[in-house]
Amino acid sequence: MLFYLLQTDTLVQAAENLAEAAAPIQPTEMNESLFSMFKMGGPLMWVLLALSILAIYIIGRKWWVLSHASKIDPNFMNDIRDYMNEGKTKSAVTLCRKYDNPVARMIETGIHRLGRPMTDIQSAIENIGNVEVARLEKGLPVLATIAGGAPMIGFLGTVMGMVQAFFNMSKAGNNIDITLLSGGIYTAMLTTVGGLIVGIIAYFGYNWLTSKVSDLVYKMESSTMEFIDIVLHEPGEE
Repeated sequence: MLFYLLQTDTLVQAAENLAEAAAPIQPTEMNESLFSMFKMGGPLMWVLLALSILAIYIIGRKWWVLSHASKIDPNFMNDIRDYMNEGKTKSAVTLCRKYDNPVARMIETGIHRLGRPMTDIQSAIENIGNVEVARLEKGLPVLATIAGGAPMIGFLGTVMGMVQAFFNMSKAGNNIDITLLSGGIYTAMLTTVGGLIVGIIAYFGYNWLTSKVSDLVYKMESSTMEFIDIVLHEPGEE
């Protein structure tokens, strides 16, 4: 009977310990824990934090710019063709100015060059196109640099952490304690994780934005070829 009571008390105590361990962590405690881990990563964690903020800003900003630039009316070139056939070049210019996107600006430039040699028209459109592409790609080299540089900064933190751990071991002599290694190991692991996270975000963001730019450049080239075809075969003047 006594053995049964002792066994019951042991099971009850184990259940209580398990319940305490499974209790949800309060948000405040979690935030303090994350901030403590962040500080253990050393000064390079602040560099990685700044790079992550910059990467997220560039991705968000470029997404907004590319989304706005990609809003092209499917009937835009058909309307331009109709106006050109009817000789309403001013109406075509007004339509281009209605849409604030690279395609409309390129077509407007071509319309203003009507009456000049075809080489001049093509050159003017290409120049505007190069300017528009440069504007669309602005910021992407920085994002690519973050994608490649953040993991290297994390690796630098790893090396610094291991150097710190071995330095503490050498200072301790024969009195080596695991706590002497914990600081350096924390720095090594946390900076590695931080660098990889920032690098992954920047890498995927860069490739996604690059594909968006490529799609838009294709639309610009297609619209330019269609406009040149209109000028060559169906010219018109108002």
